[in-house]
Amino acid sequence: MRRTLMAINDTLLVSPAAMGRIDRAAADSGIDSFGLMQVAGGHVAAVFLAHFPGARRAVVLCGPGNNGGDGHVAARLLAASGVDVIRFGPEPKPGGDAAKARAGCPGKLQPLADWQPRAGDVIVDALFGAGLDRPVDADVASVIERARQAETPVIAVDLPSGLSGRTGVPTGACFSADHTVTFAALKPGHILMPGRALCGEMHLCDIGIPARLIASGETVWRNHPGLYKAQLPADDPSQHKYGRGHLGVFSGPLIATGAARLAAMAGLKTGAGLVTIASAPSAVMLQATHLTAIMQRAIRDEADLAEWLADRRLSAFVIGPGFGDLDKARTYTEKLAQTGKPVVLDADGLTAFAADAGQLGGLFAGETRLVMTPHEGEFRRLFADLAEDAALSKIDRACAAARACNAVVVYKGADTVIAAPDGRAAVNADAPAWLATAGSGDVLSGIIGGLLAQGMPPFEASCAGVALHGQAGTRAGRGMTAEDLSACIIPF
Repeated sequence: MRRTLMAINDTLLVSPAAMGRIDRAAADSGIDSFGLMQVAGGHVAAVFLAHFPGARRAVVLCGPGNNGGDGHVAARLLAASGVDVIRFGPEPKPGGDAAKARAGCPGKLQPLADWQPRAGDVIVDALFGAGLDRPVDADVASVIERARQAETPVIAVDLPSGLSGRTGVPTGACFSADHTVTFAALKPGHILMPGRALCGEMHLCDIGIPARLIASGETVWRNHPGLYKAQLPADDPSQHKYGRGHLGVFSGPLIATGAARLAAMAGLKTGAGLVTIASAPSAVMLQATHLTAIMQRAIRDEADLAEWLADRRLSAFVIGPGFGDLDKARTYTEKLAQTGKPVVLDADGLTAFAADAGQLGGLFAGETRLVMTPHEGEFRRLFADLAEDAALSKIDRACAAARACNAVVVYKGADTVIAAPDGRAAVNADAPAWLATAGSGDVLSGIIGGLLAQGMPPFEASCAGVALHGQAGTRAGRGMTAEDLSACIIPF
């Protein structure tokens, strides 16, 4: 994401409704709203001139509201810079800032239907801002289609028209922008997929709204070190291995032991002092041929499990990767809940509760110590009602699931959402695409488990774990395998 001039607050994600309240609060504090519009339009014109100096014509599409006002200001400044400007769209509503901006840029405002693409056109899409949460009308949809067919470059003002600023999902026809210029703070639609791809290169610009107004009351962020840095494990020369935490990872049967090894190695690389894999007796010899630094524990039945869990030096657990037996996974998770220690529930551990995800909230009542790491399919099996509700954003769904299970939910994907039961949420947007490979999720569960074992709180451990996972993927590079990923983990 490019920071244009004095870009601010690129960590907060402010909903369109909250942004409306911020705009009103700025006006109520005495800030000239028309002055803000002048600055916003100036940023749009600057991006146009910087990235399309050879454009033959600026096609400025202006809506009837303040987004259109930004477009009128940009059109005036571009014309003053010698650019051939042509504007399309309805007249603004009288009496407001948009009307004042329109008056400051006289000239013909043509109907949207009249635009026909020409070579060298660049569109400035100032039709609708982030607040639009309905499909665009037929005239706008037709312009979007003509632009798509002609491959006309697009600079979107605030958000590409047709894209929901709340969910990041198109409401119907939608521009695909080369650049998006937004102001004061990012909106969820800029970060959530597919919105992030449809926005192109982001330019977050300071237009003069005080930071204190933008930050007020927000609990959703882009994942960044400020969310977890203060809780990272501290180096202490006097520590011994148990002082750095003992992570227990449960293995699947003889033919499915690899996932647990990936998670266990990730936990060890992340800094846990000890990691033990708990396996069925039939898998112990196979594990021994692969493991050196990682310890083993044979678990034959619930009695063996109870004996092992009585070891107070165990500090966190990962269960689910490659586990296989869903009934046993459910039973073991119930036993782990009774230890009072943090647990990462992944893969088969999640599927074991697909029929009754709500039970997890009862098992892990009290202080939050459960981390769930579902991908899209697992989330749908666990929370079908949330997954099918098109009115909810991915952030909304993750937060609702976190509340229902009293857990931190790491809702994986290109836009991984980390949500806590108290309403805090973060969206990760920095991971490379090649992390989408077999075993990558097992490594993530081990990273988070390793951080939990070292005493990090679940939300902070999950935010840090997702970031560390992405950084390891970047180091591993294209064509990496999950084994490569584990080898590239470097703790913060």
